[in-house]
Amino acid sequence: MQRYLPHPIMVLILTLLWMVLLNDFSVGGLVLGIILGIGITLLTSRLWPGAPRIASYPKAFAYFFLVLWDIVVANVQVAGLILFKRNADLKPDFISIPLDIRTPEAITLLAGTITMTPGTVSCDLSADGRSLLVHGLNIEDAPATIADIKKRYEARLKEIFE
Repeated sequence: MQRYLPHPIMVLILTLLWMVLLNDFSVGGLVLGIILGIGITLLTSRLWPGAPRIASYPKAFAYFFLVLWDIVVANVQVAGLILFKRNADLKPDFISIPLDIRTPEAITLLAGTITMTPGTVSCDLSADGRSLLVHGLNIEDAPATIADIKKRYEARLKEIFE
């Protein structure tokens, strides 16, 4: 079964995405979506790495909701900065965050989390994968920001993936 349907969840996601793009439900559209989903996953299955080992699904769900909350809070904070602070008073800066996590999935999720949170952007990963360059819109205290990212996100990702 794995040989003919290597990624069944991805087939489902691609089929649903196809149906949303069609903006109309029909049996023919559904069949074409399933064929596309199976075809795409078969053609790309050799490019996929093995599935990441998730140590704790409850912690992963808690992380998801933490990130959602942080995105909402950061939106309000960035809106306040833009509306009530002059550009000259902002302190944009690049910071380098040393990483304790090693799995590619955890590093990617950390970089994505930082980028999805308004006011920060992940810019680069060092060649050895041991530090992440981040740009912040208003970095008042770089060491405190680094400590906050490591405690709030990296420590949780370490528990989820390692």
